Amino acid sequence: MQRIILIIACFVLFLNFSYEKPKDNKPDFLQEQSKWVDSVFNALTPDERITQLFMIAAYSNKDMKHVRETRELIQKYNVGGLIMMQGSPMKHAKLVTYYQDKAKTPLLLSIDGEWGLAMRIDSTPRYPKQMALGAIQNDSLIYFMGKQIAKECKRMGVHVNFAPVVDVNNNSANPVIGIRSFGENKYKVAQKAYMYMKGMQDERVMANAKHFPGHGDTDVDSHKGLPLINHPKERLDSLELYPFKYLFERGLASVMVAHLNVPALDTTRNLASTLSPKIVTDLLKKEMGFEGLVFTDALNMKGASAYFTPGVIDVKALQAGNDVLLFLNDVPKALEEIKKAIAAGAIKQEEVDEHCKKILKAKYWCGLNIKQRVRTKNLYEELNTRESDALNTKLAEATMTLLKNDHHLLPLKALDTLRIAEVSIGMIEENTFSKSVSNYAPIKHFGIEHDATKKEIDSLFSKLKNFNFILLQVNKSTLSPAKNFGITNQSLNLIDSISKWKATVATFFNNPY
Repeated sequence: MQRIILIIACFVLFLNFSYEKPKDNKPDFLQEQSKWVDSVFNALTPDERITQLFMIAAYSNKDMKHVRETRELIQKYNVGGLIMMQGSPMKHAKLVTYYQDKAKTPLLLSIDGEWGLAMRIDSTPRYPKQMALGAIQNDSLIYFMGKQIAKECKRMGVHVNFAPVVDVNNNSANPVIGIRSFGENKYKVAQKAYMYMKGMQDERVMANAKHFPGHGDTDVDSHKGLPLINHPKERLDSLELYPFKYLFERGLASVMVAHLNVPALDTTRNLASTLSPKIVTDLLKKEMGFEGLVFTDALNMKGASAYFTPGVIDVKALQAGNDVLLFLNDVPKALEEIKKAIAAGAIKQEEVDEHCKKILKAKYWCGLNIKQRVRTKNLYEELNTRESDALNTKLAEATMTLLKNDHHLLPLKALDTLRIAEVSIGMIEENTFSKSVSNYAPIKHFGIEHDATKKEIDSLFSKLKNFNFILLQVNKSTLSPAKNFGITNQSLNLIDSISKWKATVATFFNNPY
C-alpha cells in the first residue's frame, strides 16, 4: 500500500511540475501599486498626457541632424518613448543616455529584436530565427534564449522587445512573415512563443506578441500594401487567434496590432485592423480580455498610411483603442489632430488619461522610476559573453533536423574507405561547414554558383569522378517565395543529378520551404 501511495504522489508531483496552470491573465506590470505613477501623471500637462502615447523612431547610424530632431521632439513635446532602429552598440548606448537625460518623463525604449539585438544593432549576438526554433524539441532552450536576449536589452537600456512573432505561418508564399514564425502548427507556435515571452518577462523586459489578429496567411507585405485576410470568424478563432489567447492567459505584457484588412471582423473598406475599434476594442480588449499595452504596428507602413494623412491616422489609431502609437509620421500634426478630436468629443480625455497611466505603470515595472544610463565601459564584452555564445551553440545544435536517412548513410562509417568530396552550391569559397567536416577526414572542397555556366558544371562533374561520397551543402538562398527562395532550377537539377550518381548527404542552410 505504501508503494502505491508513493507512486501516486510522484505522479502528482510530476503533473504539478510539467503543467503550469494559467494564472490571472492580468500582466504583472498592472498589478503593482506605485505612488511614482500618480506623481508623474499629475505633473503632466494635458498635451503631455497625449504625447506620452507617442513612440518615435531613433537611429544610431544617422547624422547629427537626426539626433537634434529627435532631441527636439523629446524636449518640446515630451514624447513617451523611442523605438530604437539601426546602429552600433557604442553610439546606441551614448544616445540612449543622452535622450534619457533630455527627457522630462523617462522614455520607454523598444526594439525589433526577434532574433536578438542583432536584428537592429550590429556587433551583438544573433540568435536563430523563429522557424529554426520551431524545430527544437526542448523548448526550455527558448526560455533561456528569452532571458539572455532580455539581459542584453537591459544592458542597452531597452525595455520592450517586439517579440515573439506568434503568427501561424500557414501560407508558404507569405512574403513578410515566413521564417519569422515558429511554423504552421498553432499549438507549437503558442508553446514556443510562451517560453520566449516568459524568459524575457522574468527579466523584466516586456514581451510583445505580434501581429494581431494574425499575419501568417497573407501574400502581401503590409510594409508595402494592405493585406486581405478573407477567412471567416470561426477559422480565425480556431487558428490565427489561438496563440494570442494562449499568451493572454499567461500574463503577456503587450501586443502589436497589424495592418490587415479582415472583412470577417470589420467590413470597412481599406481600413487596417490597427485602426478598427471592432478589432482593437471589441475583439482584443473586450471579447478576448487583453489588459496589457496595445501597440500599433508602425504607422508609417503603407498598409495604414496609404489611406490616411498624418494626424488623421493617429486619431483613428487612438479611437480604435491602441495605447501606444508607434513610428508616427508627424508628432506636431498628431498632437494637433488628437486635441481637435478631444474638443469635438470624438475622443474622451478620460480615455487618454487611462492610456497614459497604463504606459506609466509599464515604465515603473521596467525600472524607469530610477534614472537610467547605459554604461559604455566593457559594453561589447558584456553583450557578447561566453553565456550567449554557449547558448547559441546549444540552440543551433537543437535546430538541426534529419529529414531522411535512406540506406542509413548517417552517421558516416568506415571513413578510411570513403573518398569524400564536399560540394557547396551557391558559394564558391570554403565556409565554416567546409572547414569543420575536414577535421574528421581528408575532404576536398568544390564550390559552384547557382547560375554556373555549362562549362563550370561539366568541369565539376569531371572532378567528382574520382570520389565515391559527396557531402553537399546548399547556400545563399533568399527570403522571397516568389523567386523560389533564390534556388534556381539549374541548382535543383544539379542536386538531383549528383545525388543519383553518388552516395550523397545533402545539408540545407536555407528557408525550410
